[in-house]
Amino acid sequence: MNAIISASELASDLAGIDPPVLLDVRWQLSVAKAAGEPPFDGRAAYAAGHIPGAVYVDLDEELASAPGTRGRHPLPDTARFGAAMRRAGVSTGRPVVVYDGGQGWAAARAWWLLRWTGHPDVRVLDGGLPSWEGPLETDAPAPAEGDFTPEPGAVPLLDADGAAALARTGVLFDARAGERYRGEVEPIDRVGGHIPGALSAPTNENVGTDGRFLPAEELAARFKSLGATEGADVGVYCGSGVSGAHEVLALAVAGIPAALYVGSWSEWSADPERPVAVGPDPQ
Repeated sequence: MNAIISASELASDLAGIDPPVLLDVRWQLSVAKAAGEPPFDGRAAYAAGHIPGAVYVDLDEELASAPGTRGRHPLPDTARFGAAMRRAGVSTGRPVVVYDGGQGWAAARAWWLLRWTGHPDVRVLDGGLPSWEGPLETDAPAPAEGDFTPEPGAVPLLDADGAAALARTGVLFDARAGERYRGEVEPIDRVGGHIPGALSAPTNENVGTDGRFLPAEELAARFKSLGATEGADVGVYCGSGVSGAHEVLALAVAGIPAALYVGSWSEWSADPERPVAVGPDPQ
């Protein structure tokens, strides 16, 4: 099953006899600014216009737990996540399509969580809402309650110790921007740098200028050149387990399974006992 779907394919599926459940997960990383700009409001963006039939899902409230020692976007409480998905109409036997405002990070986070908790058929709208050429609606649908019951563990998950080990024995990709990997800037977390042994692989290099993923063969070639050769164990981390999910999605498009370290740099760097590497050298 392909992990992504084009806008034309989605339009066709929505018009079919078994349309997918559609989730709108618009979200943006909020970094405090001196200008005092208000944070992005995904719910307001949804209310202003969304793909017909889509149900809004709040990343911070429903796809993560409260920030803390486990990072800025720890795994959500399983029961809370399951209730949110059922409210949105998600059932085990019905396909799900997720989209966001175009960056792809938030949609990938929802995709990964549904896959990790056992949903068998989840795809991300390639290019997000900007790729959609059909009409939008402002009314919020009231879908019938779904029957999805999360069963965690369907795809691999890393903790901090597992990520450290994988950086030594396999391939651990850092999906953040290169300057954050190198420790040149760190706008959010306690210190800059990367997990020793991790390889820089910014997830924004997996997409074209239109925000859509590069062809599968190009992605496969990119990851192979970075060390994800056949038989290698692969993992990904980022700042807080959001953009890293987007890289896991890119790897899936390329046909490469990968584990996600959800706590990511926000958890790793919060512990002063954990080592930090800086500069372009993985070590």
